[in-house]
Amino acid sequence: MSDYQSIKEECLAANLALPKTGLVDLTFGNVSVADPERRVFAIKPSGVDYDKLTADDMVVLDYEGNIIEGSLRPSSDTPTHRHLFLNFPGIRAVVHTHSRNAVAFSQAGMDLPCLGTTHCDYFNGPVPVTRGMTPAEVGGEYEWETGKVIVERFSGINPVDVPAVFVRNHGPFAWGPSAAKAVETALALEIVADMALKTLSLNPSAPPAPSHLLDKHFFRKHGPSAYYGQSH
Repeated sequence: MSDYQSIKEECLAANLALPKTGLVDLTFGNVSVADPERRVFAIKPSGVDYDKLTADDMVVLDYEGNIIEGSLRPSSDTPTHRHLFLNFPGIRAVVHTHSRNAVAFSQAGMDLPCLGTTHCDYFNGPVPVTRGMTPAEVGGEYEWETGKVIVERFSGINPVDVPAVFVRNHGPFAWGPSAAKAVETALALEIVADMALKTLSLNPSAPPAPSHLLDKHFFRKHGPSAYYGQSH
């Protein structure tokens, strides 16, 4: 059995969950799962149909980008995932999709405003959109530069409190402490993006949720004073 079996199994389960959420069309999506202590991560292979994936298909790389296990080519977005693991301590999994409502905000170049409590439950403030990438960035190490643009946008933002981003003209990335939680966050992002699109179509001047409501809903689920759900 592989020394990395646990992250490969977790990665497979999350990748298989993606199409069931409705977040993925064709093969437009991927999940990675890291073992930060060993500085390795597993990721979906590039362009393989979800119904054919096995744990053995997951590709394991180190944080320097070297393949250390797996015979298939890793997702083309691997350098972006790697950059996030290197720069966002506290995350263990990254999800990238082209889910339709989230992509609409990416293509519009708009932050996703925090308009109500569903958003507040997952994101401590607006979900940001990156700047557009330059010709040099796109023409160079494109996927690595995508990660750099995300990290640049998070200057002054805690990625644990706002665990998602829109890459301009591209799509959403979400992350979390586990693969299952990262997939849940990607789904929540799509849901609140849908809600925001409908809200703004009814009232383009709809104001954001007040800060006291945001704080109440976010911190009852997150942090040392959280009380939502059951204790384990």
